[in-house]
Amino acid sequence: MSLMPVEEALSRLLHGVGPVLETETVALRAAAGRVLADDISALRTQPPFDASAMDGYAVRAADASKGAVLKVTGISAAGAAFAGTVEPGAAVRIFTGAPLPAGADTVLIQENATLEAPDTLRVDVAAEPARHIRKAGLDFAHGAVLLQAGLHLRAGHVALAASAGHPQLPVRRRPRVAILATGDELVMPGESTGPDQIVASNGFGLAAMVEAHGGDVLDLGIAPDDLAVLEARLAEAEDARADVIVTIGGASVGDRDLVAPALQARGVELDFWKVAMRPGKPVMAGRKGALRVIGLPGNPASTMVAATLFLRPLVRRLAGLGAGLGLQRGVLSAAMPQGGERADFVRARLHYPPEGAPQVEALPRQDSSLLSIYALADALLYRPVAAPAAEAGQDCLFIPLD
Repeated sequence: MSLMPVEEALSRLLHGVGPVLETETVALRAAAGRVLADDISALRTQPPFDASAMDGYAVRAADASKGAVLKVTGISAAGAAFAGTVEPGAAVRIFTGAPLPAGADTVLIQENATLEAPDTLRVDVAAEPARHIRKAGLDFAHGAVLLQAGLHLRAGHVALAASAGHPQLPVRRRPRVAILATGDELVMPGESTGPDQIVASNGFGLAAMVEAHGGDVLDLGIAPDDLAVLEARLAEAEDARADVIVTIGGASVGDRDLVAPALQARGVELDFWKVAMRPGKPVMAGRKGALRVIGLPGNPASTMVAATLFLRPLVRRLAGLGAGLGLQRGVLSAAMPQGGERADFVRARLHYPPEGAPQVEALPRQDSSLLSIYALADALLYRPVAAPAAEAGQDCLFIPLD
């Protein structure tokens, strides 16, 4: 297969992909970051009564002219309302959030009055009618739709749902993403390594990316370079009803690159194989019914860059969070050479001046094996195919990293 442009590859990967429609109910404490499955209406009115917005005295405005002396007949506090009625010439001590007693029509704030005796109040500044009162239903009324289906729930949404009386919320199921690292050379962190082995790292980075963008991870571990084992691990992912299978390594065309044959043996139809990008050229993608499969290269920077371009948008689309590369505009902090036949995704740092667009600084040593450089980056500087040479200060495009 010839090299496919990045934009076309992403379009083909996302074609026909929609949000996961299965739903589940979760406790409020687990709802933040999820996507709401149904509209949420208020189960109560808030506030449920006329409440004081200030500390002071509940009075009748007609009685509270400057210089008037009122008799203090009780206290209304949050959770301990005054049970009686404010009669003419009377006042009730009231605190913020407390119910406004019957008979009162305004709150005289404590700064505008003097308590001359435990039960005697002098008005220093005349009270205005209907002041410092939060009317019942000011925030919302029973039955009002407060949150709409499809909303990506943030902290404020969760708090609102709680205030409306909901102990749990219906949300869409997170997409299940199975991650399989491949290669005889790999061992898990903490295990002893042989003279020809390295520690597997890419799967942990991918898992963090998937979870940060709305997915759940099924860790399939490390598979050796054995076709039968690869097929068995892929079958395990299908049995677990994964929405996406991600393989790491073995995506090239060498004799020991067995991912493509294993996928095809499992009935996966490849949409593309090799993308005109650097790093990450040996990316493959395919599908089997609703199941999507992405094969990523094994070099760490290649893995993470390719995942940013393809896996991250796919997970977000399945999670109902939208998709796309998230390109933003910045300014080059140094000159860049002319681009080549593949799009470059240069690991870069962002600097934010007091004014203007972010400055994008390409990091040194862009080798695709250097995870330390990728870890320093907070953006990918995007240089399209055959991009002309550019000077410092020129506009550029970048993709923010997680």
